[in-house]
Amino acid sequence: MIRRVLVANRGEIARRVLRACRGLGIATVAVCSDPDADAPHAREADVAGRLPGASPAETYLSADRILAVAKSAGADAVHPGYGFLSENAAFAQAVADAGLTWIGPPPAAIAAMGSKIEAKKLMAAADVPVLPEIDPARVTGADFPLLVKASAGGGGRGMRVVRDPAGLDEAVAAARREAESAFGDPTVFCEPLLDGARHVEVQVLADAHGTVWTLGERECSIQRRHQKIVEEAPSPAVGPALRAELCAAAADAARAIGYTGAGTVEFLLSRDGRFHFLEVNTRLQVEHPVTECVYGVDLVRLQIEIAEGARLPAEPPEPRGHAVEVRLYAEDPAHDWRPDSGVLHTFEVPDVDAEFAVPASYGLRLDSGVESGSEVGVHYDPMLAKVIAWAPTRAAAARRLAAGLRGARVHGVTTNRDLLVRVLEEPGFLDGDTDTGYLDRVGLDVLAAPLADGAAVELSALAAALAQAAADRASAAVLGGLPSGWRNVRSQPQRRTFHTPAGTVDVDYHLHRGRLVSDFCPGTELVSATPERVVLERDGLRETFTITTAGGDEVYVDSRLGPVALTAVPRFTDPSARIAPGALLAPMPGTVVRVETEPGADVAEGRTLVVLEAMKMEHRVTAPAAGTVAELNVTAGQQVESGAVLAVLTGPADTEGNPG
Repeated sequence: MIRRVLVANRGEIARRVLRACRGLGIATVAVCSDPDADAPHAREADVAGRLPGASPAETYLSADRILAVAKSAGADAVHPGYGFLSENAAFAQAVADAGLTWIGPPPAAIAAMGSKIEAKKLMAAADVPVLPEIDPARVTGADFPLLVKASAGGGGRGMRVVRDPAGLDEAVAAARREAESAFGDPTVFCEPLLDGARHVEVQVLADAHGTVWTLGERECSIQRRHQKIVEEAPSPAVGPALRAELCAAAADAARAIGYTGAGTVEFLLSRDGRFHFLEVNTRLQVEHPVTECVYGVDLVRLQIEIAEGARLPAEPPEPRGHAVEVRLYAEDPAHDWRPDSGVLHTFEVPDVDAEFAVPASYGLRLDSGVESGSEVGVHYDPMLAKVIAWAPTRAAAARRLAAGLRGARVHGVTTNRDLLVRVLEEPGFLDGDTDTGYLDRVGLDVLAAPLADGAAVELSALAAALAQAAADRASAAVLGGLPSGWRNVRSQPQRRTFHTPAGTVDVDYHLHRGRLVSDFCPGTELVSATPERVVLERDGLRETFTITTAGGDEVYVDSRLGPVALTAVPRFTDPSARIAPGALLAPMPGTVVRVETEPGADVAEGRTLVVLEAMKMEHRVTAPAAGTVAELNVTAGQQVESGAVLAVLTGPADTEGNPG
């Protein structure tokens, strides 16, 4: 029997494993990098071992350091979670060699699937349908369009779509750099790109006694940068006959490599109903909660019990209902999915029925790696949480999930929440019309549009101004009982200025005999105002706004009209704080990977000038217009903070603080 498990991971998956261990009465050990020293997973374990440093290479990818913590803490088993070392056969073998129980498949099975190139050959030998593998050096014009893929790892890293020969060399080079950074292996290959295909996968679970379960399929077609953001079970495109074929192929794949534990066999499903093997993920998947909800199982608990030698029942449970999961990321879909970092001032999701577990009945589940006050850093994946809805039907699950996301209060970092809500409410999605090109087909102009429209932003800004006035009155040392902005003879209106996502707004208003008068939002009446809550009435409807202030000038307004983030503009500004015209700013903290220009160079609009790496992805800073590079302030390998001036352009490209 396992007594103490070390969880070799961080964030929500570490918390998920810790919860399963507590339910089994197993003691727990966490590991944490320096930035994660006060993270929820480090606090929730019975004991936490420090991994000095911040980068993945010196912390969560350091097998020696993790094993040293396991030894000093008296752990007798290791659960790898997903990502990091979870699919590293050498680490799995090192755990076994140290006399510890590896909660995962045998090292030989991990090694067999560790190279996607070799995995394809094994699956073809087992009569599992595969797409042909193409050597990048032997690509011909007839092979396009194609996909460049990293042979190791997963999570969408090291992948590039190439539609014509001109872009192949750069795509291969970029994929190799990203694969080397994320997985330590730059090997890449190419395969045909199936436009309009769906990404479906089958959850497998196998014990050491010959029983192999297949727990239906998940659809994970809605992806950005080849990373899933919406997952569901079952797939709206799969009927009973196709499901039987997919599950049989997945079971054959698991048996072909002597698999034990939890794993996933991924396929591409073409429009004509044919499917092709993609890869086997020899670990727990991020999206495992949708399968847990539909089948009523605890996959982490089953992983642990299988590692202890337990037998699975002959048949898996029967499925019930439909589950949809979304991944909430700290990123901005409207700006090339740019990741964000900073303090998460508020993180609240309303009406959650269960955390890290299947709800007792249908309901809303939250698996989160963060909480209010957490620091979102730049060293790791920007996923904050997974929110899952389980309901009798697909439509009911989508509606419940959209409502939960709409009501969430997430302050401090930019997220993809609005996009997720729009996807869940989009007619094509609700009809089940999804594939891997869904986001491009529907368009980010539609899906990345804020939930709060222009009128909602104006009302939210007015509510923020009234809340700030109420706060000023509450803190006034003298005559605090007088109305805000009171004058014996009324002259100018009160004014508050805010930066909004759509630009700067001046909120002018005054209170006359207790009544709100405002040309900014005419016809709006004030019902009540406190520093945290404002109620306004317009067209006979009362709207309640919740106001949160953080960091001095950051103001967050939440209402049914949509969330609005504002920045209060001080009445008097420091002239030295102005950014030089033409300055290109770092959009996030990161490392300069490449500098693709030089001082004095003439550059065209859209030309890449600097490439940053942050959160394990490359991000390009481009010229907003044609101009000349007057200053170049960075070199390859340099660490930069968000807002740092990378370069300055003169001429037609002059712009105030343009981030590229």
